[in-house]
Amino acid sequence: MLETTIAGSLPRPDWLAEPEKLKGGWKLSGQELEDGKRRAAAEWIRHQEEAGIDILTDGEVFRKHFVHTFLEGIEGIDQNKKTLMGIRDDRYNLEVPTVTSAVKRPKAVHVEEFKYVRSLTDRKLKFTLPGPMTICDTIADGHYGKRADMAMAFAELLNAEAKELVAAGADIIQFDEPAFNVFFDDVNEWGVAALERAAEGLSCPRAVHICYGYGIEENLKWKETLGDEWRQYEKIFPALNASSIDQISLECADSHVPHSVMSILKDKIVMVGAVAVTPDRVETPEEVAETLRSAMRYVDAERIRPCTNCGMTPIPYDIAQGKLKSLVAGANLLRDSLPH
Repeated sequence: MLETTIAGSLPRPDWLAEPEKLKGGWKLSGQELEDGKRRAAAEWIRHQEEAGIDILTDGEVFRKHFVHTFLEGIEGIDQNKKTLMGIRDDRYNLEVPTVTSAVKRPKAVHVEEFKYVRSLTDRKLKFTLPGPMTICDTIADGHYGKRADMAMAFAELLNAEAKELVAAGADIIQFDEPAFNVFFDDVNEWGVAALERAAEGLSCPRAVHICYGYGIEENLKWKETLGDEWRQYEKIFPALNASSIDQISLECADSHVPHSVMSILKDKIVMVGAVAVTPDRVETPEEVAETLRSAMRYVDAERIRPCTNCGMTPIPYDIAQGKLKSLVAGANLLRDSLPH
């Protein structure tokens, strides 16, 4: 009960990549870079184990970006044809690669690195993949004509990747869908269906992570426009509760999300974000326990998984370590207070 986990990403060490940047450049190259990624993953596995995290990840330290690194292994995308595109409903603009023909996955993208990480620990290990809707909101379409069609095409590729990861020992597959918190009509019309296609036939629990974004300036400014209550989850949780997805991750710590929205998820494991992705402070165990205790007003303790709000790539390495320890300590505080 109250198994702890993280949303996915962890800071890459400053000897490997530019620190505290979402897409910080690599500081190594060639075989040194590949060896460095493995060293960084091993260090984060050890840090998670020492902190007491129950369900580990590789910290996504092999990736420069949670979406684009997967896409670099996909055919049908012209990485050199850049298209200026509004991201997350024009929250910010980026020049992104362009889909120019039907997408194909010639071989597994992440499986070899996962096999290495699997060899490092006997604990449960989760692997995270970008969700099909979020992929479509992070890359330009010069071929399909409809986001729904492109999402289903990517869902097929994600499903194939996920099945290979499960065969290699993944205990949970998580799809990251921050776009779900923006395009509510699309989520209900085709986003959940695309997510279910990506997760179809997996022999392990399937999770989706839906947050308000990394703690970067563009997201922080957007959050300031959302008012005193962030009720976006209410618009998508009914469809997700009716879906075949097993676990839903949401942002609760230091946010304006009313915890009552969790009552919609009557049939799911709920990954409760109990530490924020802020760079300046570490929550106390008591604060973590209070967030989780509030969640228990709406979700049975047996269905709660204490988690981070979002990935922690852009925050300081030592702050992230402290947040892992507080997450576990807070979960333990709450667990000890429950009747046995």
